[in-house]
Amino acid sequence: MISASQRLWRTSPLTYVALILAALLSIYPFYYMLVIGSRSLDNINDVPPPLTPGGAFGDNFGRVLDNDAANFLTGMMNSIIVSSVVTLSVVLTGSLAGFAFAKLKFRGSNALLLAIIVTMMIPTQMGLIPLWSMMQDLGWYDTLYAVTVPFLVSAFGVFMMRQYASQAISDELIEAGRVDGASTFRIYWSIVLPALRPAAGVLGLLTFMETWNSFIWPYAILTPENPTLQVSLSFLSYAYYTDYSQVFAATAIGTIPLVLVFLVFGRQIIGGIMEGAVKS
Repeated sequence: MISASQRLWRTSPLTYVALILAALLSIYPFYYMLVIGSRSLDNINDVPPPLTPGGAFGDNFGRVLDNDAANFLTGMMNSIIVSSVVTLSVVLTGSLAGFAFAKLKFRGSNALLLAIIVTMMIPTQMGLIPLWSMMQDLGWYDTLYAVTVPFLVSAFGVFMMRQYASQAISDELIEAGRVDGASTFRIYWSIVLPALRPAAGVLGLLTFMETWNSFIWPYAILTPENPTLQVSLSFLSYAYYTDYSQVFAATAIGTIPLVLVFLVFGRQIIGGIMEGAVKS
């Protein structure tokens, strides 16, 4: 006799069909990006359009590297540096502040948390002009400081880690650490941070993707000689002409770090969930 809970979790052939269809729809844009990136410009305009990869990917990417207006390698390196620094900072500051708001008692904590949440309601675009003026005053125009320092702390990261810490970490565990003589920072480093690993993985992945794909602010504050990757890709398109074989080849190479980061953080997320399940 099959119970109601077993019937709920049983998979039917229709479930597999839906999952396979969703996977194909998700993968197809990346596949077509490789198809266009590996074809010559003449083949791209064929009717019907090509659906299989060609052999011109190396030539197309070589022309990207030879394009002095794009500065692709500089953009790639700048994006790696900026995204890595911002992600590391957001995860550390978010977990520290989230732990403090969730488990430490201090005056004004609720009001301060409310103020942080309110900042999430303000559109980013409203702060671009004041932020641009501030970067000019600091002498950070056309430097990586301008696209890094303003984003080292995330209100969303603080709120997310606070919500997770309040549920994932028991007060008894914190008190046990204090009884053993651990300082607040030692409790954070040895008890809280490992427990927050699944949430930290999600936050790190979202932060890296957001920073990597950021365009408006780097485009406003950086020059074409010192771009990030997204700004560099924009210079591959001209007013009246776009070589899509170059654009898609460069985009394919620019996607590789995102895939690697997804694999790293995805393993951390799954590992943290499995570790928590075993302990429970």
